[in-house]
Amino acid sequence: MWRRLPARRLASALLSSLPVTSAAAPRAPPLERRLLPATSGLPPPPRFLSWQQDPRWFASSAAAEAVSSEEAEELHQALEIFRAQPNQNQPPPPVEEQQASGRDHRGRHRRNRRGQQAQVAAAEHGMTYHKYASLRRRQIRIETEAWEQAAKEYRELLADMCEQKLAPNLPYIKSLFLGWFEPLRDQIAAEQELVAGRGSRASHGPYFNMLPADMMAVITMHKLMGLLMTGSGDGSVRVIQAACQIGEAIEHEVRIHRFLEKTRKKSNKEKENEEEICDSDIANEQQRLRKKVTDLMKKQKLRQVRKIVKNQDDSRPWGQDAHAKVGSRLIELFIETAHIQPPASQSSDGLPDIRPAFRHEMRTVPKEQQKLSRRYGVIKCDPLVRQGLDRTAKHMVIPYMPMLIPPICWTGYDKGAHLFLPCYVMRTHGARQQREAVKRTPKEQMQSVFEALNTLGSTKWRVNKRVLSIIDRIWSSGGRLADLVDRTDVPLPEKPDTEDETLLKKWRWHMRSVKKENSERHSQRCDVELKLAVARKMKDEEGFYYPHNLDFRGRAYPMHPYLNHLGSDLCRGVLEFAEGRPLGESGLRWLKIHLANLYAGGVDKLSYDGRIAFAENHLEEIFDSADRPLEGKRWWLGAEDPFQCLAVCMNLTEALRSSSPETTISHIPVHQDGSCNGLQHYAALGRDKLGAIAVNLVAGEKPADVYSGIATRVVEIMRMDSQKDPSTDPDAARARLILDQVDRKLVKQTVMTSVYGVTYVGAREQIKRRLKERGVIADDAELFGASCYAAKVTLTALGEMFQAARSIMNWLGDCAKVIACENEPVKWTTPLGLPVVQPYRKLGRHLIKTSLQVLTLQRETDKVMVKRQRTAFPPNFVHSLDGSHMMMTAVACKRQGLNFAGVHDSYWTHACDVDTMNTILREKFVELYDTPILENPAPILSFEYTAANSDVEAKSFTG
Repeated sequence: MWRRLPARRLASALLSSLPVTSAAAPRAPPLERRLLPATSGLPPPPRFLSWQQDPRWFASSAAAEAVSSEEAEELHQALEIFRAQPNQNQPPPPVEEQQASGRDHRGRHRRNRRGQQAQVAAAEHGMTYHKYASLRRRQIRIETEAWEQAAKEYRELLADMCEQKLAPNLPYIKSLFLGWFEPLRDQIAAEQELVAGRGSRASHGPYFNMLPADMMAVITMHKLMGLLMTGSGDGSVRVIQAACQIGEAIEHEVRIHRFLEKTRKKSNKEKENEEEICDSDIANEQQRLRKKVTDLMKKQKLRQVRKIVKNQDDSRPWGQDAHAKVGSRLIELFIETAHIQPPASQSSDGLPDIRPAFRHEMRTVPKEQQKLSRRYGVIKCDPLVRQGLDRTAKHMVIPYMPMLIPPICWTGYDKGAHLFLPCYVMRTHGARQQREAVKRTPKEQMQSVFEALNTLGSTKWRVNKRVLSIIDRIWSSGGRLADLVDRTDVPLPEKPDTEDETLLKKWRWHMRSVKKENSERHSQRCDVELKLAVARKMKDEEGFYYPHNLDFRGRAYPMHPYLNHLGSDLCRGVLEFAEGRPLGESGLRWLKIHLANLYAGGVDKLSYDGRIAFAENHLEEIFDSADRPLEGKRWWLGAEDPFQCLAVCMNLTEALRSSSPETTISHIPVHQDGSCNGLQHYAALGRDKLGAIAVNLVAGEKPADVYSGIATRVVEIMRMDSQKDPSTDPDAARARLILDQVDRKLVKQTVMTSVYGVTYVGAREQIKRRLKERGVIADDAELFGASCYAAKVTLTALGEMFQAARSIMNWLGDCAKVIACENEPVKWTTPLGLPVVQPYRKLGRHLIKTSLQVLTLQRETDKVMVKRQRTAFPPNFVHSLDGSHMMMTAVACKRQGLNFAGVHDSYWTHACDVDTMNTILREKFVELYDTPILENPAPILSFEYTAANSDVEAKSFTG
């Protein structure tokens, strides 16, 4: 950009870009909340003072109590205003005058604005100002001090060990962390000294001195262990994933601490002592820089000028290359310093078996999966470390915890949600075109989307302590109940003492199956531990909030990844609305219906009166479940969603035993679920009356059940196949084997995902899991064959019953193919104004040489993936429509005073408000489809090559 600028314009731009000496122009830029783009090469790092050289580095959270994202924006605007002011011909005002007017004005303005915002936020959510301010201070500490507090804890434990000359009695994993911490910290400190020395050419060097060694050690340990916990279950994680995430976490912490350090509050005494010296030093420094730039410009030395300006611009993101290099070096140091020793009971009488806790190894990519590279590196932990992973969660630093105060309202791509943690309104996963499309969209067009996300984030939750205590009891007893995974592994089969190859082959097959089962159990145990760790941390809070953002299709998700209402039955059973509302007559009725829906097993398909009768006929079991969940009859364990069922049993028991059931306060979210929601949208798109009846878009005496309809048709086909000769048709034997196993539960997942593009392989795996759960077919080969057959028959039945939906899917796919063949991604705008760009492009590779290994980063190319663009468009388009419907409903419910939560096609509110929500969600569905989207696609489908100028004919799907 510099080559095309005339010398005078370049000089003017450079001079105006330098900070000026004014009390009203803060030197600290706002905390960056941008997606860190992948850039080629390493950009110049920000000019930070080395933490060792600055005793003021550790800024306390008190320094940031007054700093919110709005104030950061205010600082940024002030800086820009002063940068743009001409000052060559006008001398700056006296320092005393700047201090007197600027400081007083800014202080009053910020205090007033801050106080007004806090009061408004507190009033909106029913809090006093002081309570809101107290929670806000705690939230700031959670977001800014998590890593520092962990490092402090390890330092204190080490000090205690030295003082008492005794090892503390710590849990297994905590003791490992403590043992690894000191060597890793010391090694990082030595590396920092090395790269700070003159002549160091380490590529990670410029970024290595921006945090204290102990904080970098803690981040490295916890991030790597967290990735191992949430990984594949075999105790390994890819180097590229670990390095990039650790490097990114280091940068985020650097930015937060630098921001807090620059904006910290100073005591009045410090201000009096430092103001005069500081102001004069700043003035002298900036005057010297201005003179130097002017002199260099006169001499046409543009390279030196650019260097000065780059050094002044200290807010540039590091980039993915820097993340990978910093993360790789930290992992390498961790591997070198972390060791493990078996317990005394497992050790031999000889020398102690001290071995590395982690090792770096290379693996070969299977031939059928080779795309960009043939080999990849992994970090694998020792089996002793892996054994303790499922007990690690309680000792981990978990980022993006639920917020104690309502999230900041979304106002832009990277403006909203958490106070200090980086937040983006859309999860683009590096898709440049999608990111730029959202950034370019006018704020007015995105207003409905922002309002919906703010509404979802403002719902206040709390932990149901009674349900959590039951889960803790089951988990501490080994799991196995209420769909909780068994905490023990399946014993490995013994190798048969034979040379019979058939028996050996069967044994190897069984061994692989058991190892896979144990790996899956390990992953599930880690997942449960993470969820329970968050629940235990939040159980004593009066309430908390989940900030939401979007995927690229426009579906909303909570930003916290573990304990949220989109999760499993465990999560949903533990969570409830923080605000309670009286049931009322309507609410008591809906609570009984909700109980029947959760119990399921066919009960949820009865009429409303039938479901109410089910609840009333089982009052004895409901009371027993609430009073003695584990000691009694355990009726609730028979429910399809047992923990949610238990929570409702407790609430219903309290209401029915009350002298006035209608006045009983309920915190339970009651669900209203779509009936195969994808098919509902296709029926509405095509005005398909028969399809609408099948998926309950048309009212009936009792709910239509599309899954039972498909299951019935599958049974008919299998019954015909079973009558054939097994010697000539292998499907005959398979039909006879699984005919009695076909029911709505077997086919439900395949039917649900069929409209979202499920493949034959996906359907086969779904059905295989259901059959395996039932344990009817013991032989793995027979199980695989039966799953293949059942998947084929289920997809055939689907094609027969939903021809209109299939024709719409095919037409949308044909449109996408025409666009993709022109090397254009499919783009459209949702009814709420959100731009969507399908991200499927061919990937290139970018090699980075790190201290650990050469890493291959994937980069988007300019070539789109035609097949992927075609197959993904129909399900993505429908997802964008159901996301729009959910957000429209959320905003309307909020305006009616309802608490609302949404899980895609499942809408939640208090029992007493279900009737109101039902009316709203139907009105919004009609409003969404009042526009004939397929008959006139131009306003919605904003791609360049539409059906009008291609060989794809526009079709009418109206029934």
